Amino acid sequence: MKRSYIALDLETTGLNPKTDRILEIGAVRVSDGRIEDTYSVFVDSGMSIPAYITELTGIDNEMVKDGISTEAAIRELTDFCSGYDLLGHNIMFDFSFVKRNAVNCGLTFEKNGIDTLKIAKKHLSNLPSRRLGELCGYYKIVQDNKHRAYDDAVAASRLYECLAREFEETDTGIFEPVPLIWQVKKEAPITKSQKGYLIDLIKCHKINMGVRIDTLTKNEASREIDKIILQYGRIKR
Repeated sequence: MKRSYIALDLETTGLNPKTDRILEIGAVRVSDGRIEDTYSVFVDSGMSIPAYITELTGIDNEMVKDGISTEAAIRELTDFCSGYDLLGHNIMFDFSFVKRNAVNCGLTFEKNGIDTLKIAKKHLSNLPSRRLGELCGYYKIVQDNKHRAYDDAVAASRLYECLAREFEETDTGIFEPVPLIWQVKKEAPITKSQKGYLIDLIKCHKINMGVRIDTLTKNEASREIDKIILQYGRIKR
């Protein structure tokens, strides 16, 4: 098994890295099988948190209002992860969010990774669920705060150790990191004209956007403008 890696987990506003935002980052640097360092931070995403996400994670808008910016968090996280492979439960989910934001910040984030979900699906197919919480229960791994980034990152690391003890002897390869491939292009920020038109649309139609305009990319702004026009109609400028 891999003895040194970064166990990573994110909490987000939804499941789509192209339209949703990071709310919380938890990362654990494991060296020679022991936790050496940690990174945990709330992120002010600029987007209102959906009620179902608050219900699932316990994270609300008040908790993240003093969080750091997405760019600052991504820069800190990429520095923290430098030189290490990643590990996580469904690691491609977390990797895709980080990579999209890293690329938009002008950073490179190419990583190899280990997926404990993939291992569990192969070797624990008899279980009714391979969710992280259920697997922690199966292996009696204590989780103080489920669906919170730092605690889930630690749990994934401990799960990896349990899985390796049970299955590595007969399936060494699945416990080794492989390249994480997720293609994404850098997105331009919202343009001045888009920002002005959005502000006018919001004022005219008395709309609550649920996202700060200055955090939108050019593509996101275009989608928001199209949605508003479709629902409320155009305005004269």
